[in-house]
Amino acid sequence: MKVLFGARLFDGDRFLDDRALVVADGAIRAVVDVDERPRGGEQIDCGGGILAPGLIDWQVNGGGGVLFNAEPTVEGIAAIARAHRRAGVTGLLPTVVTDAPEVLAAALAAARAAGGRVPGALGVHVEGPFIDPRRPGIHPKQWIRPMREEDAEALIAGRAAVTLVTLAPASVPLALVERLANAGIVVSLGHTEATAEEAAAVFDAGARAATHLFNAMSQMTSRAPGVVGAALADPRVVCGLIADGEHVHPAACRAAIAAKGAAGIALVSDAMPPAAGGPDAFALQGRRMTRVGMKLVDENGTLAGSAITLADAVRYAATILRAPLASALAMATSTPARLLRVDDRIGRLGPGYEANLVHFGDDLALAGVWMAGRRLDEDGEPR
Repeated sequence: MKVLFGARLFDGDRFLDDRALVVADGAIRAVVDVDERPRGGEQIDCGGGILAPGLIDWQVNGGGGVLFNAEPTVEGIAAIARAHRRAGVTGLLPTVVTDAPEVLAAALAAARAAGGRVPGALGVHVEGPFIDPRRPGIHPKQWIRPMREEDAEALIAGRAAVTLVTLAPASVPLALVERLANAGIVVSLGHTEATAEEAAAVFDAGARAATHLFNAMSQMTSRAPGVVGAALADPRVVCGLIADGEHVHPAACRAAIAAKGAAGIALVSDAMPPAAGGPDAFALQGRRMTRVGMKLVDENGTLAGSAITLADAVRYAATILRAPLASALAMATSTPARLLRVDDRIGRLGPGYEANLVHFGDDLALAGVWMAGRRLDEDGEPR
């Protein structure tokens, strides 16, 4: 048994003062008044700061020098997850972007095999190739294509514990959107020039997210609200937001948070290999990508993901965006957990939840990470 105390607890919704967390067998057993905490077991005085659920990032292309598209293997997922665990991310979706069919097949197989073997690996995010060629971003156009019935069946048959698919109505019929959603796949709208009406139809068919809001999608104007307007207006939809100070203007971030609240925004890193300790340059499908500030760009200056971790996004939301700290933390814990349908076991502090924890100092610097009740060492491995 471990008893953690001496920090404010964030339970996924709100802060709890003068409480202690009782952990045993990898799970949270109780949240008790600090003066009534058990005196046996290992007593861990956090010495201030905030103890929160481990962070959950549903868009992670890479980290620690590893790119999932380049290494679509269990070992690749393990390296990415390890790098991000060091930064407080205890649950993530390795993300495979538009690529050759064999890369997608390998990524799906690796994600299935990693389940239960790689701490923190929740499944997979398939971002393309079923997107809109008019909004490719950095995705190679030669691999963008319409979804066929056999593609949908392959995604359903090959799904991991959590499978999230980013798609566009220009490439995916509504009937296939509905089929994916009914099969338990989390469908997200992204890389699309869809109208607001087309986006609403996709949401009605079962899509429940918007991938990296504002980026690579039709924008909101007064008479043509686009995907941005449709996503902000629909309470069923959770919007991913890259809060790195590069992808989205701070005022646009604040507007989105004001419109959706913390329950409707899930912070994401969109991390590439330079994040979490990787080098400043890497190759994506034969193209050189370079870190510029907190973003990655190709030789033409096109955005190609970020170099942040989700903890960086939390700090940005709380300090630069001036979001209440509880909101900043919820957007990285309980909200993504609910979107990914794992909120019955992670994303909160409460009895029965996995003891995946992150300790922030009062300055929001990372002070410690626990997976299943075991503190991680500096290499991201349980002690």
